[in-house]
Amino acid sequence: MSSNTQILFFTFLLSLTLNNIFHALSQGSQSDSASYILTCGASSDGTDTNGRKWKSDSTFLPNSGNSIPTRAQSQDASLPSAIPYMSARIFTSTSSYKFSVPSKDRLWLRLHFYPASYDKFDESAASFGVLANGFTLLNNFSASITAEALTQAYIVKEFSLVPPQSGDLTVTFTPTPDHKGAYAFVNGIEVIPMPDIFQPAAMIGFSDQSVEVGSSSLQTMFRLNVGGQFIPSTNDSGLMRTWYDDSPYLFGAAFGVTSQADNKTKIEYSDNVSNIAPLNVYNTARSMGPDPKINENYNLTWIFQIDANFTYVVRFHFCEFRMTKINQRVFDIFVNNQTAQESADVIAWAGSQGVPVYKDYAIYADDQPGDEELWVALHPSLSMKPQYYDAVLNGLEIFKLNDTSGNLAGPNPKPSDLLLHAEANTKKFAPSSRSKTEARVIGGIAGGILCCGVAAGVFMFVAKRKKNDNGSNCSTSSWLPLYGHSHTTSKSTATGKSTASSHLSNLAAGLCRHFSLSEIKHGTKNFSESQVIGVGGFGKVYEGLIDGKTRVAIKRSNPSSEQGVHEFQTEIEMLSKLRHKHLVSLIGFCEEDGEMILVYDYMANGTLREHLYKSNKPALAWKQRLEICIGAARGLHYLHTGARYTIIHRDVKTTNILLDEKWVAKVSDFGLSKTGPNLNQTHVSTMVKGSFGYLDPEYFRRQQLTEKSDVYSFGVVLLEVLCARPALNANLPKEQVSLADWALHCKRKGNLEEIIDPLIKGEINHQCLRKFTETAEKCLSDQGTDRPSMGDLLWNLEFALQLQDNPEDDKLVSNGLANKANDNYGAQTALLSIIKESELGEENDASNSTDVFSQMVNPRGR
Repeated sequence: MSSNTQILFFTFLLSLTLNNIFHALSQGSQSDSASYILTCGASSDGTDTNGRKWKSDSTFLPNSGNSIPTRAQSQDASLPSAIPYMSARIFTSTSSYKFSVPSKDRLWLRLHFYPASYDKFDESAASFGVLANGFTLLNNFSASITAEALTQAYIVKEFSLVPPQSGDLTVTFTPTPDHKGAYAFVNGIEVIPMPDIFQPAAMIGFSDQSVEVGSSSLQTMFRLNVGGQFIPSTNDSGLMRTWYDDSPYLFGAAFGVTSQADNKTKIEYSDNVSNIAPLNVYNTARSMGPDPKINENYNLTWIFQIDANFTYVVRFHFCEFRMTKINQRVFDIFVNNQTAQESADVIAWAGSQGVPVYKDYAIYADDQPGDEELWVALHPSLSMKPQYYDAVLNGLEIFKLNDTSGNLAGPNPKPSDLLLHAEANTKKFAPSSRSKTEARVIGGIAGGILCCGVAAGVFMFVAKRKKNDNGSNCSTSSWLPLYGHSHTTSKSTATGKSTASSHLSNLAAGLCRHFSLSEIKHGTKNFSESQVIGVGGFGKVYEGLIDGKTRVAIKRSNPSSEQGVHEFQTEIEMLSKLRHKHLVSLIGFCEEDGEMILVYDYMANGTLREHLYKSNKPALAWKQRLEICIGAARGLHYLHTGARYTIIHRDVKTTNILLDEKWVAKVSDFGLSKTGPNLNQTHVSTMVKGSFGYLDPEYFRRQQLTEKSDVYSFGVVLLEVLCARPALNANLPKEQVSLADWALHCKRKGNLEEIIDPLIKGEINHQCLRKFTETAEKCLSDQGTDRPSMGDLLWNLEFALQLQDNPEDDKLVSNGLANKANDNYGAQTALLSIIKESELGEENDASNSTDVFSQMVNPRGR
């Protein structure tokens, strides 16, 4: 090749290279100009802690005179970054941002809110609506109410908007017109073009119908990395999505197991999945576990708070990195107790191991009571007889679609008052006799909690629960996790003690002591294992000392788990306002550095259960057991009828009945408690919570909670005391697994005495045994209306004790008079007992109320 030819050739290559560079720069510039990441109210650009650059919003307001740039007066310690949250733009009248965007692309729109005091503006006065190109995103929105109800310092609202026809996106903020002094504000705005990742979704319950998701605008309600860790937006390519841990939304103790792909398994996207989720979502998973027997009997279930009257798309992300063949792991998918997919086989869908796939399903939540929750459940597909009875999930997203009027706005959640509020009514998951699938779902949930409870010995949790049961009477329109960034305390510089908790009512916080974390650590020898006296679903319980001398029990939430926020709050709210001889006393709490710690009176003799079985402790005598049952019944009776509001415990069991140094029974653990129905109601509709084996079957079927649900659970406790065996024992033959079922069967056959604890058989008077077992049987009636009230139950137990001491007293209440005594006499004495116990409660139990019933039944006393 001649030198001239070489020069021409290299000149051509240089020209081509430069052209490609300029083209790339031009494309990048266009892409950059279509994305907007704005810190609102800031005078200059800034960079957040993740390295993202935020521009000042001042050039995007056509009329900036209608707005006020400002800064927050204080910074919550849980804020992820000062930028964009410490600056804000406030609008006192309707104002709009205008963005030039591609007309063919869908858009992510993210709005960031930090409800705080800004100059002269009170955070509680902020109430406003937000519109974007004709879609109502927020209406009468209060960031402060939402943050308080969800226990979050800041709120992120994410929307996926249809492509704008004009090539412009206009986002309008309008203060609520009929709200005096209302204003609007925003801390950060993101507008990011996105690929069209939405395809038609199959409508659950209608095999021939689908929802055209692509033509709708959506709000992201939840985005979870199932079985994996939190994924920040900077780890999600150009879509900048945030993925949260799924564990706060899991139902009960059935957590399954988590796993991660090993280095030998390469995860490779198929062409249509690369933008759907980041790789980190697909290389971790949650499955049911290795035991097929357990897996056959439970569902892996998540529960989410949603807004009624909207259609939702539930997106499931799957990637098999354990299985290699079809029909190795096959499972069914349920959404709100309806079958979304039968016989899901990820390998069959993907074609091979390590290939991500996703499936979308749509469901409508109408305005029926209870439709503020969405349940997602997985269960092995037994009919396919797979090699492994298991189910798996890698990621989960839930999107809300706009309604026919273009609205996406849901109601504000109500401020959290855990004593007074009634939980949002939940969907009636009653099994249908026509649907084996639906019955299997209910049975799966029950069996799962049963087996996991027996195997792990932990009680149920929520959601949020936040959550979730994130616990608040609210619609969760923010997709931050319910536990996220919420626990802040302040310290007195004089004492170093924790002086406030930001998430309890002022009354509750003022009725019990706030401990600093240093005080708790000192009292437990820095949480020494030698101080552990018990372990429960909430965490470990330590024996400790406060003030150098007072012996206490300290219950600490598992620091590696984010579970129990609602239970922690409920326990404090409930017990801080209740004082009774037979209720465990809460001394105080600690909420500092992410810890959730409760401090109680020390119960020297532990739980009732450990004196019945599975322990080396001496067995209790029959009369002592009966007196303990009476004491516990008194505590529950006071909750039902003697406190200011009816309180339903919802988790009555032998581990929640504690015994002090004098063997006085005290009811404990109010984390699942609910305020009961008012005078115009017969029940409270709520999701099923409690411990299987003790759970009221009527409550389970109908999700309708009454005081009679506690009565049923107490009936199981009575049998546990009598027979000295667990409420559930999966190692026994099938017909004997449930103590309640087996005992009732034996009673009908006339051989109940055969299963009584042999250590007390010779101690029980025959008339006493008859009265005791009749009482337990009535408590276990299938219908709540057939069960005695707690007052009548208490009367029967007191009478059984009289029969134990004085068998001839059986003549005082006989035949027809027995029913009359149970109904009328028991009700009258119950009323008198309420008055007496209420007075005692208010006086912090200065005197003993245990003789009220016995004096009436037998005036001679004991």
